Amino acid sequence: MSNVQITDPFFAKAIADISANNTLFFTPKQLLYFLDNRLRKNSKSISQLGWFFFYVFFNFFTFAVIIGPLIVNLVFIWIFFNRSSSSKLNNTSRKASAKNLQIIGGIVLVVGILISLASKSFSLFVTIVIMGMLSIYLGTRQLGRIGFLTQEFLLSQSQVKDWLDRWQQINGSILKILPSPKQENTPATINPDVTAYSFDRLVVCDTASIAQLLIANNFHFENNCAILSITGYPQSIFDTTMQMLRRNPDLKVYAIHDCNPRGIGLVHNLRTNANWFLNSEIVIIDIGLTPRQIIATKRGMFIQSSPESAQAAKQLPEEIRQNLSAEELTWLESGKFVELESFTPQRIIKVLQKGIAGSQTLESDDSSLLLVGDTGNDMYVVQSFG
Repeated sequence: MSNVQITDPFFAKAIADISANNTLFFTPKQLLYFLDNRLRKNSKSISQLGWFFFYVFFNFFTFAVIIGPLIVNLVFIWIFFNRSSSSKLNNTSRKASAKNLQIIGGIVLVVGILISLASKSFSLFVTIVIMGMLSIYLGTRQLGRIGFLTQEFLLSQSQVKDWLDRWQQINGSILKILPSPKQENTPATINPDVTAYSFDRLVVCDTASIAQLLIANNFHFENNCAILSITGYPQSIFDTTMQMLRRNPDLKVYAIHDCNPRGIGLVHNLRTNANWFLNSEIVIIDIGLTPRQIIATKRGMFIQSSPESAQAAKQLPEEIRQNLSAEELTWLESGKFVELESFTPQRIIKVLQKGIAGSQTLESDDSSLLLVGDTGNDMYVVQSFG
């Protein structure tokens, strides 16, 4: 398969794992993220023993010339610094490279200072101290930045599509992969007895693909809630569902979205759009993704960056910006974003269920929820994404 080594068992296992053994539907983009993550984990990395052997060998081999070990150490520092910030590696490999920078710095300081003192060379002493401290500093700084570094796909969506088409030609259809959400403008016929009722909860997604994912996996049945997207999906029952929802004054709305300027504006859109909940006193709970959650998490997420996202972030309305910290605004305005589809269906469902369960009694002291905003609507933000 092109320049990527993927076997049939690898591909079959990826499909089984992302669908939780063929029990959950998933989107093609979720499969792209999943395969990309698996490839990064399986990518060849420099072993601790391997690089240390070559490091010691080249230092001894060039020891006859005093400048030789200095050049060797600079080369190793350059290699590991580039690996610690590479967008093609996962966080585990980048973290290992950052730690290797610290190790090299320690070796340079201990061994180098002893050699410089023995040779009674002040200039060599200064050079070694600077090099060793620089390596330790770079390693420490990179360790602190690992969770915020951006990544690039090792694969493309078109590649994965070609593989899916080829796989299904030979092995038959993959039953749990979802097609693109259909735009159905013809209203569906709904029994009047059903429309007389309402829902206690509504989940609003910022994309039709996530709404389709949740509906396909029966999240609405299992959690007794309605599911809609801000784009109006599913179109065939959208108007009827909204009429039913407006009958319930105790309705709670849960917003789940990508961490990008469009997603961050989802709650604001719900509160200010006449087609949704303008001048309503309903409770809105922002499940995420938000920059606050990504900055706080200790687990690596697939962070991307684009000039378009940076420009859109700078154009966010003041009502949205005032509910974001300076650190969150800086994160968004740098062009960074994270998509919900970078998580597996199982993870998204689990996070949403946890968010709903954790907000059942808002009057209690639930430290996982933050009340933000000073307008008529109560708006809560979940602090961590799962």
